[in-house]
Amino acid sequence: MGSDRPVWRWFARFSLLRRGPVQRYGAALLTFAVALVLRLAADGTLPTGFPYLTFFPAVILTTFMAGRGPGVAVAVLSGLAAWYFFIPPYYSLGLDASVGLALAFYAVIVTVDIALIHGMQVTLARLNEERGRTASLLEAQTTMFHELQHRVANNMQFVSALLALQRRSINQSPEGALAALEEAGKRLDTMARVHRRLHDPRSGDDFGSHIDGLCRDMLAAAGMSGVTCRVTVQAAPQSPERLLALAMLIVEALTNSLKHAFAGRDGGTVTIELAELPDQPGQLRLLVVDDGVGLPDGFDVQRLPSLGWKIIQSLAAQLSGRLSHGPANGLAGGTGTRIELHFPA
Repeated sequence: MGSDRPVWRWFARFSLLRRGPVQRYGAALLTFAVALVLRLAADGTLPTGFPYLTFFPAVILTTFMAGRGPGVAVAVLSGLAAWYFFIPPYYSLGLDASVGLALAFYAVIVTVDIALIHGMQVTLARLNEERGRTASLLEAQTTMFHELQHRVANNMQFVSALLALQRRSINQSPEGALAALEEAGKRLDTMARVHRRLHDPRSGDDFGSHIDGLCRDMLAAAGMSGVTCRVTVQAAPQSPERLLALAMLIVEALTNSLKHAFAGRDGGTVTIELAELPDQPGQLRLLVVDDGVGLPDGFDVQRLPSLGWKIIQSLAAQLSGRLSHGPANGLAGGTGTRIELHFPA
């Protein structure tokens, strides 16, 4: 046996600590019987004064293998057997000063043995629990690290696509390039806000409150105190990546409304609804409606140079959703614009 495999570890493979009382106390009685037979067999060859020779190992082995209770049982049985068979006067339970001293010595020794072994077992059990918790924490940390890498890669890819779309909209003049960079900066700042709200551990997991907070942030940043944002969220995706994409799509839709729907008006209302489709389990519907000026005549989104619409379409495709748009049709007071997305949860 190698030096890295102590004897107690070898014995630990046969431990009965996790077994029931029948196996543990049965093993204790068997160990006591073997110790008594061995002590009786050695009685003719040993000088007087060794009544506990085989009983000490029996107590230690039983406590280590079967636990404190069986160890105490073997200690009591061994003490009585040694008193009756091997301490003068033999075959009696007579008690005098010398017998009392021998029994006291035995009681102290087995008590210390049982206490030490039990303490070691408790310590080993706690150590194993700590090892299990440490292994679980390490596994969780590794999973979170890989998830973080994946999210960072996705976010960098999104930023790259955003800048590529922004680059296509840059005019040849320096003023056009500056405006494009400013718009890209605003979108990246909005993306950072979405990240902070969705991944702040103190903010809970209520997607509706996150969207409501984002709307209030955007209204404050745009200085449009007269615009009201109404948010109703009854269901939401479970995946963090899909939550992020959905939040970014809502932000882009709200940005478009704030830029175009309320031109020349003091205020208005933007309604955001997210719920499960009643006749299609597992399918969600996002509705973003404003009561603004509405879409112009002959509006064609495919010919629209707006970067916001392109981002909305890209995010809708990322969610594997079906995007539609058009007049509000009475959903927000008879005027305005509607953006609707059906997508799997």
